[in-house]
Amino acid sequence: MLKRISTVASLALLGMAFAVPAFAQEAAAAGGDMSVKGLLALAAGFAIAIAAGFGAVGQSKGLAAALEGIARNPAASGKLVTPMIIGLAMIESLVIYALVISLMIVLKL
Repeated sequence: MLKRISTVASLALLGMAFAVPAFAQEAAAAGGDMSVKGLLALAAGFAIAIAAGFGAVGQSKGLAAALEGIARNPAASGKLVTPMIIGLAMIESLVIYALVISLMIVLKL
């Protein structure tokens, strides 16, 4: 499973590496200096991708732990649901914060 994920991630990075020069040639043909704007856009894309990826991992681990706790002790489900939802909301708020930051970067272009 980990090998498959690393293979997909490597292919995605390889695809991005080939796409960047193609867009750079278009920008050079238009006569504009897009190096700073391109790097800002790339930073915004990486920010939201990393935040969404790790946010999803954090939410899945929290949800899995809560469901495991409920499965082991069904009487404790009332005590586990509220903190779980609060924790999921906190993780999601961090992802939304990263989205806002990346939008601020992109709108600066």
